[in-house]
Amino acid sequence: MNRYHFDVSVHVRSGETQPGPAIKLAGQSLETLEVPASSQSIPFSVTFEDVADSLAAWPRMFVEPDGAILWTGDDTQGRWQVDGNLYDRAGRLVYVDLVGVCPAAEFDQLLAALRWPAASVMFQLKREGVWLDEAAFRAWAVRCS
Repeated sequence: MNRYHFDVSVHVRSGETQPGPAIKLAGQSLETLEVPASSQSIPFSVTFEDVADSLAAWPRMFVEPDGAILWTGDDTQGRWQVDGNLYDRAGRLVYVDLVGVCPAAEFDQLLAALRWPAASVMFQLKREGVWLDEAAFRAWAVRCS
């Protein structure tokens, strides 16, 4: 079972993003995205409250009124945990910070709360400061599995 390891911000991917340069991170070659500043705060089609309410109904998920989240679980590899925060502007969810480790299926469940796959997403690796599309993110996130 693949587990993802991540420290990312999840954003809506707009049509303004362009392929960026390939880079090497931890010995892995990744295709990056060039993301104009105007595309970094396009809101999701869902409200902060809708996402928070949806997440709060999940087992072992804790959601604070300020948007802080904590989700824990167990699988065949042991315990996993995801910490994060929901950010909104004008009533719409703008992006989500996520840090932790979880099975790929649970990560997909988190993305589905953002209306993925109908909503195309992109990921900013916070420590590395680069933008990735979904395929490059998934390749990066399984590097430690």
